[in-house]
This record gives sequence, structure tokens and C-alpha cells, in this order.
Amino acid sequence: MLTPDLLLGAYRIGVFPMADPNGEIGWYAPDPRAVLPLDAFHVPKTLAKTVRQGRFEVVVDRDFEGTVRACAAPRADHDETWISEDIAEAYVGLHERGYAHSVECWADGAFAGGLYGVALNGAFFGESMVTRVRDASKVALVHLVERLRAGGFVLLDTQMSTGHLARFGVVEIPRSAFERRLAVAMTTAADWHAIDRRVEKEIRRG
Repeated sequence: MLTPDLLLGAYRIGVFPMADPNGEIGWYAPDPRAVLPLDAFHVPKTLAKTVRQGRFEVVVDRDFEGTVRACAAPRADHDETWISEDIAEAYVGLHERGYAHSVECWADGAFAGGLYGVALNGAFFGESMVTRVRDASKVALVHLVERLRAGGFVLLDTQMSTGHLARFGVVEIPRSAFERRLAVAMTTAADWHAIDRRVEKEIRRG
């Protein structure tokens, strides 16, 4: 049975689950492993303009389960999903314990896209992204990186690279190098909510 405790133990050693089309869960630790260096994050000019325009309302954890299920839903270019019901329920359990989070973009009162993952010590393990309105998941990624930087995170794991992620600075590193970075992250104290407290202080100051 996939439980929140089992997931946390797996993440601490750099392993994550994926389900096959039959719902059977396997455990993975890719070599090479893809990471997004937080100090080398690149925002394309057109996306930076979209972020500045404030086209989306960007929020955290408003509808975590809805974000997971949106990521799991069939897509036009890929009708299979690695997010089985057991996996979805386990991550909702992690969210309820304060470890799993979503960054969501909303437009006109509707979910437009976003991402979710696991925050553990100084690492954030990105799990999946989804877009219903153009650029929504990209805007969510920009806000995620800002939050991780503000909170003192030192590792953003994207598991595997794609052409889409490579545009933002994602690189592949040997598994041994990833495990060294992971060891450092597991001994690093980080704060997912640091940016929220900073904004609250600024509001109080007027």
C-alpha cells in the first residue's frame, strides 16, 4: 500500500513512484537525473511579459487535490497517465500532513493550470504540471522558483528533462551527483511559507 510515510522515505533516498497503465506502481531513480538549478533559472522574455501582465491569479494549495487530478486527466497528446488513484490519494495524504503543495493559476474563477510536488527539508520534488490555458503551468513554475528561493531551498528535482523544461535551465546530472545534492538538501532547513510571511510584513508596513 502506498502511504505518505512510504513516500517520504522514498524521497529521502531519491526514489519516486509511477504507475503503469494497469495501475501497478513502480519505483524509479533515473540516471541521469534532471534538476533545475535555482540560481540558473531562465525565464524567456515572452513568458516574463506574461507574468508581469498578471493574467492569472496565482495561489498556493487552494485546490491541491484538484490540481493532482487535473495532472492525471487524459490529454490530447497522451491518453495514459502515471498518476493512478492510489498515487493521487497518497499525495493528498502528504498534502494533509504539510509536505505536498500545489502552485495554481486561476483565470475568471476557473483553474487554468499549475503544478504540484513535495517539499522535504531543502528539496522540492516536482511531480507534474498541467495547462488548460496557455502559459498557465509556465507561470506557476516561475512562482514556484521564486517561492523556493525565498524559502532557502537548495534543490529542485524535475526527475526527467524535456525540451519544454530545458528552456528554463533544467540540466541532467549523473545519479551520483544528484545523490550528493540530495544529501545536502536533506540537512538543509527551508521554509515553504517564507515568502507569504514576507508579503504579510510588507502589507503591515503599508
